[in-house]
Order: sequence, then C-alpha cells, then structure tokens
Amino acid sequence: MSTLSVILITKNEEKNIRECLDSVAWADEIIVVDSGSSDKTISIAQEFTPLVFVHDWPGFGIQKNRALSYATGEWVFSIDADERVTPELKIELIRAMQVGETDGFFCPRLSQFCGKYVRHSGWYPDYVLRLFKRNKGKFSDNLVHESLILQGKSSKLSSPLLHYTYLNMDDVRRKVEHYSASWAQQMYERGKKAYPVDAPVRAAWAFLRTYCFRLGFLDGSAGFQIAKMNASTTYLKYQRLRAMQLTQASL
Repeated sequence: MSTLSVILITKNEEKNIRECLDSVAWADEIIVVDSGSSDKTISIAQEFTPLVFVHDWPGFGIQKNRALSYATGEWVFSIDADERVTPELKIELIRAMQVGETDGFFCPRLSQFCGKYVRHSGWYPDYVLRLFKRNKGKFSDNLVHESLILQGKSSKLSSPLLHYTYLNMDDVRRKVEHYSASWAQQMYERGKKAYPVDAPVRAAWAFLRTYCFRLGFLDGSAGFQIAKMNASTTYLKYQRLRAMQLTQASL
C-alpha cells in the first residue's frame, strides 16, 4: 500500500483547521507548519498530529517547501486550512495512489464566496495540483501565488476539493490587502515596473474579464462582488508597486 503525507501551512486558522484536518484524518501522517499563531490553531492541530512545527514566515512557497521537507510518505497531498477533502475525493485519491500511473494529480476546486458556491467567474473547475509523488515535486519560492513544480506526468481527478475561501466581506477586504501588498513586494524585488496608467486600466480589465468574459454575471450578486474584488486587488497591486518605485527614486 502507498503511504500518504498531508502537508499544511497555517497562521491563526482556528476557525478552519479542525474541519480541514478532520477531512484528511485518514492519511498516514499529517504535517502542520505554523508561522506563529496567536489563537488555538496549534493546539487544535496537535489533536490530529504530533508533527506540528513552528517557523518564521518567509512566504508561501518557501513555507510549503519546509512542510514538504518533513514528509516521509511516498505520496504527498498539499491542502490549505480553508479547504476540505470530500468522501468522494478521498476515494479518488486512494485509487490514484494505488494505480500510480502518473506522478501528480490535479483536483478540480469548488470555491465558496460568502456562503455561495461559485461555478463561473473563472473560479471553476480551477484545477489545482495537490497530490504528487514526494520525490517528484517541490514548490516555487514565490511570496504569494506559489505553484507546485512537478517533474513527471500528471492527470486530472473528477471529484472537487471544497474551498471556503471568503467567509464574509471583512475576509474579502483582509485578503485583498494581504495579496496586493505581497504581490507588489514580490514584483518590486524582481524589478518589475508599474506605470501611471497600469492601476486604473488593469483594474477595469480585471472587472470586465471576470464579470463578462468569464461569465461572472451568471453567479448573480456573488459574481459582481468577485469582479469588484478582482478589480480592487489589481488596482492596489499596481498602485503599491508604483509607490515603491517612486519612493526608491526619491532616495
């Protein structure tokens, strides 16, 4: 039988962590790497696994590679605290590992936005590479929007991974701030330039692409709010990158 390690990075996820870990409690081992939670995240995680480690925060990609370094299973499944493995997906994952015809598997991800599952707006099926042979994959070092780099063949599963990404509008605003700031910092360090027209033009395109071309209007009010969120995030990304450039130029 193939062995499975589940890896997870956390910080202040007490509202999500129990249901997440309960959905993967059947795995051979669960590894949690925390970056200094001040809530009950660590104590809840320790109810499911002794493999809970605390590190500083270097960014998403590096932190996930730290979690991966602790894994001992033949296979690894990477999950986020706001995601859940359904019973149907569990069956598919076990079957995929037993057959082992490819080195990695993409899961379709079905996400909720403030209580509603979203099937348009560019959100579904949103295939994400999550199950892979341990010696065949690693994460990019991106501060945000990291990716799993697979050395080998991959295929797709059919049962969705559930994603409770935005619980309420306060959660939306918090994540917009976080992702836009992290993206701007990452792009600044890479030497990317932002021009005065970038923020408004790219934000307008982000709204149109989400709401019209990706059929966000079929998601009703949720689709409209997602389009607004994408526009806001895009505007802030380029506005902050431009501000960093101007600050550096004035020094």
